[in-house]
Amino acid sequence: MIRLFLFAVATLALGWGFSWLADRPGLITVTWQNMEIETSLMVAATAIVALVFAVMFVWWLIQTIWTSPHSVRRFFRARKRDRGYQALSTGLIAAGAGNALLARKMSARARGLLRADQEPLIKLLEAQTAMIEGRNDEARELFEKMAEDPETRELGLRGLYMEARRLGANEAARQYAETAVENAPYLPWAAEATLEYRSQAGRWEDAVRLLDQQKIANVIERKQADRWKAVLLTARATERLESDPKGARDDAKAALKLAKDLVPAGVIAAKAYLREDNLRKAASVLESLWKIEPHPQLAEAYVRARSGDSAADRLKRAEKLEALKPNNPESLLAVAQAALDTQDFARARTKAEAALRMDPRESTYLLLADIEERETGDQGRIRHWLNQALRAPRDPAWVADGYVSERWLPLSPVTGRLDAFEWKRPFGQLEGPVEEGSLSAETAIASLPPLPEPQPVEPPAEPRLEPVGQPAKVVDIEQPKAPSLSIVRDKETSPVEPAGKPKPEVAAVSAEKPKEPAADPFNGRPPDDPGVKDHEAATAPTTRLKLF
Repeated sequence: MIRLFLFAVATLALGWGFSWLADRPGLITVTWQNMEIETSLMVAATAIVALVFAVMFVWWLIQTIWTSPHSVRRFFRARKRDRGYQALSTGLIAAGAGNALLARKMSARARGLLRADQEPLIKLLEAQTAMIEGRNDEARELFEKMAEDPETRELGLRGLYMEARRLGANEAARQYAETAVENAPYLPWAAEATLEYRSQAGRWEDAVRLLDQQKIANVIERKQADRWKAVLLTARATERLESDPKGARDDAKAALKLAKDLVPAGVIAAKAYLREDNLRKAASVLESLWKIEPHPQLAEAYVRARSGDSAADRLKRAEKLEALKPNNPESLLAVAQAALDTQDFARARTKAEAALRMDPRESTYLLLADIEERETGDQGRIRHWLNQALRAPRDPAWVADGYVSERWLPLSPVTGRLDAFEWKRPFGQLEGPVEEGSLSAETAIASLPPLPEPQPVEPPAEPRLEPVGQPAKVVDIEQPKAPSLSIVRDKETSPVEPAGKPKPEVAAVSAEKPKEPAADPFNGRPPDDPGVKDHEAATAPTTRLKLF
């Protein structure tokens, strides 16, 4: 663009000059060796310009002829270099795609067309080709040679680090990362790897110092650096809580300034304040964090801040949390649990059912089962809530790389990644299909079995005398107008019976109470035992009914 502008300016200037000369005609006389040459000014100017262009052309022609051998060599060299870079590019693409045959072929062609000392990417192509072909020892040797060259040191250290990680040599990988950080502190992968290794070793001071250096060098984004520093400070505060509560409190407060929603930092800060008997500041920290991120660990730390508080005091604290964050499942569950401890079953049930409608989860159903057990003790209703808990979604937990932990950790135990734990529902549930939303909760509450109606208590029945011996035979007897009955305890036959009438035999019970034996003749067997009954029937006195 600049050259075009200069050319236009030069053309305009030349045209303006010729027009200026045309407006001012004149003659030029030149005398040279007794010869006088006379011409006009315009012709003289034109001749001078033509002469200048002729000289320039002749100079260019001579220069071209003089430098033609070098130009020819340069042309073929450039053509060869272009073919070499084309082979190198094709080989790198083939190595990335896993085509070992094409990568090896292009590597040999690139080495034949290019010089390895002038193009370090040839070593990279050879190392990657060796890796995808399974020649790991050769690849490692190539990476070591690259690490010795100042121009390819970073690339070689990166390859050695990845090979060490692949083989599980964590100590070697750590050393390669440390070396890369010392030589090139601006490498993000080296800084992150070194930070993770220092964190795994518990060197929190070194990790924080390295993170600050990376932040100043703009290797890590400011937001990410602040988050990681808050995690490191929280981890250090966790270790210092027992031995140095004041230092743990300072670290936790610094972490909360960098990440206001970091729940573990708030819990550590509150515990540190409680060890200093500063309940007001501990409650202030927990309340501030509760407004941002309601969490069950915050609720537990806040409600049970003082071990000597009564159940009623804990209920008041839970109600304060609910006032700070109303219509929230965590607030409702905190109040429900505190109300259960105070034996306020109606309120506990109401809050738990409200939390269930907002967020059906396993712990809510289990809480309802506890309420049912302590209030009614009805096994049918308890089993109903337990069955619902088996099908309900699991509660949120600290999860990192598929690993579920009961408490927060600064690093993932699977990959060692910093700030990997998240508070969310674990995946991989094995239960059947789950009904989600309010419909599931409403169905579970509506299908709760009713309490059984209390049965009326009957007064104890009066003891009655049972017939002994053979069952009585009921016989219709035509009685005389004035019959007289008498019960005779005699085994002998009664006097003359009325003629033509059969003699009825009816077993009756004596009105007199039999005397209890002095010793137990049945050896402790129950009275309803068949042997006891047979013995009583055999030994009981016989009564006969006689009609006169």
